[in-house]
Amino acid sequence: MNTESTYMQWAKTRPKVKYDLALSGILNLPFADLDASLDDLDLNGDNAYGYGPLIEGLASHCGVPVEQVVTISGGTSMANHLAMAAALEHGDEVLIEQPTYEPILAVAKYFSATIKRFSRSFENDFRVDVDEIARQLTPLTRLIVLTNLHNPSSALVDEETLREIGRLADTVGARVLVDEVYLEAMFEAAPRSSVHLGPQFIATSSLTKGYGLSGLRCGWVLAETELAQQMRLLNDLFGAVGPQPAERLSVVALAKLPKFIARAKNILESNRAVLNEFLDSREDLKVVRTSAGTTSFPLLMKGRVEDLCTLLHEHDTAVVPGRFFESPQHFRIGMCAEPALFKAGVERLGAALDEMRA
Repeated sequence: MNTESTYMQWAKTRPKVKYDLALSGILNLPFADLDASLDDLDLNGDNAYGYGPLIEGLASHCGVPVEQVVTISGGTSMANHLAMAAALEHGDEVLIEQPTYEPILAVAKYFSATIKRFSRSFENDFRVDVDEIARQLTPLTRLIVLTNLHNPSSALVDEETLREIGRLADTVGARVLVDEVYLEAMFEAAPRSSVHLGPQFIATSSLTKGYGLSGLRCGWVLAETELAQQMRLLNDLFGAVGPQPAERLSVVALAKLPKFIARAKNILESNRAVLNEFLDSREDLKVVRTSAGTTSFPLLMKGRVEDLCTLLHEHDTAVVPGRFFESPQHFRIGMCAEPALFKAGVERLGAALDEMRA
């Protein structure tokens, strides 16, 4: 079975463009803005199962005991891998939202899970239908997987819906894995992590999307204490020991998040206003509007998204084709670029759409 992530291959090898609307994480922060000194760094230290100050910083950030924090040096993608490795045995049944972020499916396939799906449809504003999950659930189900905010649409799953999903999972002894990396981009308005809703919840996240700190690759898993310890031991096979300089710099970053949040808010608020004005002007696009998150997921009413992407490349512009989210008539726009470049990119998107209609 082919378990490679075609999205990650595309993301790593796609041509560089000036007007990049494909970015889903806030514009990378210049190293100088981290205000780190040589005293903050060391090549070596005690981090056999995570660097203590980083674990403590993340526990404070997430409002959980340190025993429930597992640090990951591979961002949310590796956190999801480790969480599934701990929660699934070969052939276990897993329910995964549809559409979803393609690497999540790839990891489930890698673990030879029996994959079933529940819908988060455009027609239903990408909401989770708890009744559908109930119909799909069986005694063989061991894991329910969703993203919150939804990747690619940025739709929020409210806490009561998550509670209902947790109650359903509990009836068959399943766990609920919630990829929460885009909740970070809600900043102070973000709801508490789903891990607070019960021991059946596993939450994954990282500093990679909301703050411009992708280069640190600082990820984490939140889980009940026994499962968290199981993950630490499993990570001996995958990541062994995290890179000391990155973990120390992540501690520096956590202490300065308010500064990075202000920068990110300025970028998102400016770009969201530009995008909303653009979407208001287009009859050839339909979209589920959201007030938070870093991405939008328009539906192209006529023509092929692949043709649109080809035209955009000629305009030195990029979006993410919806085929990577099982939605070939959609495309994902990231509101993360420098605002002047984002505005110019949106203008080029409009020009490409007009060219397709001509």
